Amino acid sequence: MSSSPSAAVPKRFERPGVSASPTLFQSPGQRTQLFSLLLIAVVLVSYNPVVHNAFVDYDDFGYITGNLHVREGLTWATVKWAFTTYDQANWHPLTWLSHALDCQFFGLKPAGHHYVSVLLHAANAVLLFLLLQSATGFGWRSLMVAALFALHPINVESVAWASERKNVLSMTFFLLALYAYDWYARKPEVRRYALVAFVFALGLLAKPQVITFPFLLLLWDYWPLGRTRFLPSPALPGPDVQNGNGPGMSSGWLVLEKLPLLLLSAASGVVTMRAQRAAGAVQSFAHSSLLLRLENTVVSYARYLGKALWPSRLGALYVHPGVYPAWQVGGALLLLLAVTIWVLRASDQKYLAVGWFWFLGSLVPMIGLVQVGSQAMADRYAYLPFMGLFLMLTWLASDWMQAHRLSDAWLAVPTVVCLLALGTLTYRQVGYWHDPESLWLHALANSEDNYGAQLHLGDFLLRQGRVEEAGAHYRAALAILPDGLTPILSLGDYEDGRGNLPAALELYQKVAFRGADAGTRTTGLNRLAFVYRQMGESMKARQCFETALQLVPEQPIAMTGLGLIAQENGDLPDAIRHYSRAVAVHPTDVGYLLLAQALQKEGRLDEAQAISERVVNLAEARKTAESFLSSGPSRPAALTQP
Repeated sequence: MSSSPSAAVPKRFERPGVSASPTLFQSPGQRTQLFSLLLIAVVLVSYNPVVHNAFVDYDDFGYITGNLHVREGLTWATVKWAFTTYDQANWHPLTWLSHALDCQFFGLKPAGHHYVSVLLHAANAVLLFLLLQSATGFGWRSLMVAALFALHPINVESVAWASERKNVLSMTFFLLALYAYDWYARKPEVRRYALVAFVFALGLLAKPQVITFPFLLLLWDYWPLGRTRFLPSPALPGPDVQNGNGPGMSSGWLVLEKLPLLLLSAASGVVTMRAQRAAGAVQSFAHSSLLLRLENTVVSYARYLGKALWPSRLGALYVHPGVYPAWQVGGALLLLLAVTIWVLRASDQKYLAVGWFWFLGSLVPMIGLVQVGSQAMADRYAYLPFMGLFLMLTWLASDWMQAHRLSDAWLAVPTVVCLLALGTLTYRQVGYWHDPESLWLHALANSEDNYGAQLHLGDFLLRQGRVEEAGAHYRAALAILPDGLTPILSLGDYEDGRGNLPAALELYQKVAFRGADAGTRTTGLNRLAFVYRQMGESMKARQCFETALQLVPEQPIAMTGLGLIAQENGDLPDAIRHYSRAVAVHPTDVGYLLLAQALQKEGRLDEAQAISERVVNLAEARKTAESFLSSGPSRPAALTQP
């Protein structure tokens, strides 16, 4: 920690780390290199267990193991697909290309995929250190912020979860864009600004969580860059301002300066909402009222603060409780207001306002004002926002030390103890992501009434053939959420898996006819259709598939189901047409094999051979295809998984 007071922060273009003792390091450059290597080392040690982790059943099949586009590696066809698809309810082409590149080098061996994310996290920690040191002139403080970022266990979800590559990748481009802005602020030029915009665009192409970048730059202008001068009208920067020594620019000019970046953010927001609505990920107002979303926002902000200061009971899924007690909402609101008033009154400690509003502002896209999915909050959402809290805590502790005329040695021991504790918690947290069963058992152990974790664990057990164990977790989920259609659907899968078709039929009918949105009804209809096929009622099955396609067009499950019915009726051309449409929308091993077999039966041997060569896991695909063709257990999820 530096002993220099906040009020005497050196001008931003002085040599960084001026307060460091010259006896410890031969030069500032050597110190910077050493600090960077230390950050890399602590990340590699803390995240070392990740090399033993498998993929998990929490989006990994959709992003990697079950995505044939990604599994083909970095081909031109994959590049075209990455820039045109809304798969997984997102538009993030650079993330898709990153996964494809991993498959190019490592295939489906999870260790390689995981370790690339660890290296990106280490790079982000180093970039954060270099950025803060360059912008503020403080070396030790910058190191502490970066170390907290590197070792805080809440970031494990972003790093150890293969599907969350988008988080660490977008953060890399975010920090590079902020670094480029630091370079631009020294000497504003078009080419420097263009670099900022380009790198920011790359961040948006990795994950739109960085959409708040233009607003965060306004905070960065206020502190540490000191570019802000509150005037009612814009004024062009003068020579003194360009050298970092003037009174700053007007607020109007600084806002106008961010306009091109704001346009990029707006475009990304439009595309993101379109992708999420196309996948049915955005909940309607009927499911999530404005008042409930505001309550969740307030409570979640307070819960994030708690996890920043005391990172316990971390889990993969925090389900939305549906309603919050009035005392909880009121207490959280008072806490947020109190901290806000405090940082605004501390005008001589500008970093407090910057860090606090950085935390509040960068969480806005993920805080639940627009409810996406069933979670109330998520560890991965803290990856960028907690940078503001870490900055506040570090600078505040250093200023307190200086105000009480204490030497850095007094802070050394608690600092080391804190970082060791965080590193130990991170090491342990990485182990919980070892496999799906470990992940969901840990989530259940750390949260009450977590019906989401019950359902995920049940799904995993059902795929493992542990049908009765799966049923127990499905019933537990239904007990928590008695009117929930998702637990009802899962219980239908359980009854289907144990051969109790009448019970499965009754449960699927509830979902198909009571679902409030098209996506839920479609899922129930598809399950219903496969049960009808097993019961020999192909006409009813066909009607369910056709109704599902009317509700949500371009569904590979319903298309494949129609192909199976056509093939049963001896209409191979119609079956081939449906199978072809299904694999064009979502290619899978099972889909390719069904198409190849139908082509072969029609005598189109060359086409059949070409299609069958695309099947990666032939044995498993053949087993599943035979089950479908014989009207065995439905397992419609196999049509979207490997």
